[in-house]
Amino acid sequence: MKLRNRLKYWRHMRQMNQKQFAEFLGVSRELYNRWEKQAKQPDIYSLWKILHRLDIDMRDLFEEAEE
Repeated sequence: MKLRNRLKYWRHMRQMNQKQFAEFLGVSRELYNRWEKQAKQPDIYSLWKILHRLDIDMRDLFEEAEE
């Protein structure tokens, strides 16, 4: 599964819009929006922040969501 789909999945699981989720992750809404559109990939520091804030490991970002 693509990273953008995983980010959407985690955002929807928390019932947040892009602005709220971006604030939760500590990034701007514009940057987060680029991640979801795959116009930009998170850098290593941003990936670390995502993992830390969501309390997940790297595999969780890229594995298929449980249906």
